[in-house]
Amino acid sequence: MKTLTFLCLILHTFLKNLLLTPVLKNIASTFALWGCAFIWIALLTRCNSGTDTRDSYFLVETSPESLCLVRPYWFPHSQTPPPEEGEKSSFADSVSANQIFHQWSWQKFLWLTKPDKDGEPLFLNQDIVMQVDTAMQPVNIPSGTSLQLQSTIQAGSMHPVLKTNPDYNEKGKSETVYYSIHVNEKMYNSSMGFVSKIASDTIRYLDNDYTFPVGSFELKAAWVPVEAIPRSKRNLYYKTMAAVGSTTHRNMVKKEVALIGMHVIGVVQNHPEFIWATFEHSDLAPNYNWASDSVSAAEDQLLFRKGTVSGLDGIVFDSMTKLGTSPYQVFDLFRYGVPLKKGGDYMKTPQPEPANYENIQGINKCVRANLHDVWQNYFYNGSVWLNMDKKSKEEQAKLIVELKSKIGRADADTFLRGSLNCANVTMESFTQTFQKDMNDIKLSNLANCFTCHKAQSFSRLHASPLYLSHIFQGFLLKGLGKTPSETDQLKTKDEERILQSLKQGN
Repeated sequence: MKTLTFLCLILHTFLKNLLLTPVLKNIASTFALWGCAFIWIALLTRCNSGTDTRDSYFLVETSPESLCLVRPYWFPHSQTPPPEEGEKSSFADSVSANQIFHQWSWQKFLWLTKPDKDGEPLFLNQDIVMQVDTAMQPVNIPSGTSLQLQSTIQAGSMHPVLKTNPDYNEKGKSETVYYSIHVNEKMYNSSMGFVSKIASDTIRYLDNDYTFPVGSFELKAAWVPVEAIPRSKRNLYYKTMAAVGSTTHRNMVKKEVALIGMHVIGVVQNHPEFIWATFEHSDLAPNYNWASDSVSAAEDQLLFRKGTVSGLDGIVFDSMTKLGTSPYQVFDLFRYGVPLKKGGDYMKTPQPEPANYENIQGINKCVRANLHDVWQNYFYNGSVWLNMDKKSKEEQAKLIVELKSKIGRADADTFLRGSLNCANVTMESFTQTFQKDMNDIKLSNLANCFTCHKAQSFSRLHASPLYLSHIFQGFLLKGLGKTPSETDQLKTKDEERILQSLKQGN
């Protein structure tokens, strides 16, 4: 409102000084003042009307209270509405502000985690969000459980598995981290349509410019058996019952599990590349201190054994021990995914810092202050998207395809925005960087969601914006007759190519 008032005064002064005759000066200046007053009143009315409007949801401010839109919509958490994503949202504007991506990320997470009529978070309500496997096939949820957990393998050509710190709990036992994938009906139904069309004529449609419709989303969540957590802290985690077992469906057992991390990935207007947002529990691991060139914790955490270490050993996977090179000392390489360099200064990227960092920090502070349930113990660790300003729908799809493997590059004059080294310590534990030495990490080899999620297919023979989704690729390859093993081999070879490319600085 202050900005609008200031601009109106400038316009009023300009018009009075521009026109020559007194009559015209008075008419123009009066018109400007009355026009601004009308707009000011209209905006004030809309912001206090309690309706879901673009202005009330996407105010661009710098204070934490404005960043998380305390009044009137987000809170209490039990009433959080879904964010605007289409033509009525600020994403429909020709130029996007940094804050709206962070606002969408938090609001989407709050909406997905608010309780349904049975007290379960919406993302576990199978009528709203469906659990699927890596080929987007619906997963059977056994009676008495909220989800099924079988997958333990993270991204990476060595197929790393994450183990918890045994010193964190009373029994001194390390537990394995499990993963679940979830999609909404719009994502699933549109994928079925795309697969049907592509499979019907692979010569014409394996290369295409199709994009998922606005509102499509997929989630990936990380879970641990509650035994990994000391009894005194279990109430700080969201917990539910799951059917836990091997990938062969044998020996499935019911276990209470705790949520420790989540990716929230969704399509909004003008962003067919998805917004890739990530959330973590606040008691998992410390952040690397780039000023002191070390990472430390005075107390044990779920993924980090207390002590001090330097270098990358905690997040480099050892294929022999099946643990980090420095066991049980996994950490977040960059807080909020914002890249730093030795000494603690920000890397020079295509966007200004610390503005982006402070927006994330501010919205986290505000949301936490307004949450009064278990979800106050989770925080937003950043998101990535592409600069699609002033591009048509066709130009957006074309850009995604043309960028191919360079879509995740953060060098000058590139399109990547947000948390340029975005990662989740529970899901990309050992792929937060593909380097072996801190001194080798630089702007040209930062790792983020787009490092692996790109328009090129696993085989690199075809390209489409649809291939950004790995579960869609799994769905498509299944429709084309590939076995899960063959799909996994293609994905592994693709990850090996990515690793080699980053080592060479390409």
